[in-house]
Amino acid sequence: MTRAEWLTARMLAADARESVPHEMLAFWRGAGWGPDQIDHATAKGWAGFRKIITPLPLSYTRIEDGDTLTIGTRDWRIVTGSGHCPEHACLYDEAGGILIAGDQVLPRISPNVSLGVTEPNADPLGEWFASIAKLKTLPADLLVLPGHGDPFTGLHTRLDAMDLEHRERLDELAVFLAEPRRAVDCFGRLFRRAIGPDVLGMATGEALAHLRRLEVEGRATRDIQDGVWWWRAA
Repeated sequence: MTRAEWLTARMLAADARESVPHEMLAFWRGAGWGPDQIDHATAKGWAGFRKIITPLPLSYTRIEDGDTLTIGTRDWRIVTGSGHCPEHACLYDEAGGILIAGDQVLPRISPNVSLGVTEPNADPLGEWFASIAKLKTLPADLLVLPGHGDPFTGLHTRLDAMDLEHRERLDELAVFLAEPRRAVDCFGRLFRRAIGPDVLGMATGEALAHLRRLEVEGRATRDIQDGVWWWRAA
């Protein structure tokens, strides 16, 4: 396990509060959630991660980018990416021409790239773009084993498609911000489906990641009014 993933898992597992923290409530309000949406999410309680995993051991063996894991007769080089999660380890078998990509590269959909309450000033989409560029240094003809969907070939083609899709979304969103918008107002510009309670959290995180990326690029600014974040084109 990478250090960032270990620390994230330990942090989430150690948070034993049953009630939703006030920072999370403020985050939802900031994104533009209404009282009913906040009440619905609050009713689910907190510490959900801790409830769905077995107890984590106190010690672990750290893996880093560039390390080699020998499993059976195969040597797998660790190639880390980011954006979808803090430090995602992909496994690359150069001799066999195989990449276990996990959720870093998916064949038909893009991984969820979200801005979250634990690091609200981060730039996960920027990190994800950088990870795409990094993965393009691997051979284009690898057999890719994703975390969801069927194995596929054409790594570079898929990476280019994901990169273009999100850059086009950023451009469209920048135009949409001619008038001040909240994160929840941007769903229609980012997603092809209606956003219900089951995916509201992921959609909010992804919208915020795009808005934050525009801010980092100098294409958007954010104002706060009564605890709500309003974004506008710069």
